Amino acid sequence: MSLFKALPETPDDPEIPTYRQRPKPIGFDLAYRLEGDELVIDSTRKIDRVKLAAVEQVRFTFKPGNVASTGYVTELRLKDGKTITFGDTSWRSLVEVERGGPRYVAFVTAVATAIARLNPEARFLAGKPPVTWGLFAAVAGISVAMMAFFAFRAWAQGYSGAMWIGVLLGVIALWQMVPMVMLNRPIRLRPGEVPQHLMPKPPAPTA
Repeated sequence: MSLFKALPETPDDPEIPTYRQRPKPIGFDLAYRLEGDELVIDSTRKIDRVKLAAVEQVRFTFKPGNVASTGYVTELRLKDGKTITFGDTSWRSLVEVERGGPRYVAFVTAVATAIARLNPEARFLAGKPPVTWGLFAAVAGISVAMMAFFAFRAWAQGYSGAMWIGVLLGVIALWQMVPMVMLNRPIRLRPGEVPQHLMPKPPAPTA
């Protein structure tokens, strides 16, 4: 029996952490289940069992993308070099996206706690590697500066239309790049620690 089919939205045993995700618009759902010292992954076609003691690194990042696909990602790197990645964004169709929200946070917390217990030497990291983050931050800063310079030159020469195009592009660039730079700054975490700034925020209470 497929593990995915065996995991209803509210599992029979609420003590067993579970999570579902469809990481791509076209493809199979993935079902994750934490069973003792193993992470069980059901892709509908096959079932993989991963020993959490074999996880040597856990990295939390903010994934750039379009408005729909942008989200938070957890990556587990095993001692043999293989990686397991899951995030809070799940595609329901080509145009509809579902957010993991509290389910994602609860599952990630349970997995992180289990890894820290089974392998105290595992590294927990937030953000991109320092070199990658530094290069991206530099490129983002240069890009915004160039757009600002373009808008200024257009204003100085009386081309108001071009100026507003530069301003619009600059605002879009800031909106896209600032979260990527700020959220993905490299941080070394304590074993088992889950960074709150790289987790989806709880929904605002309704009136």
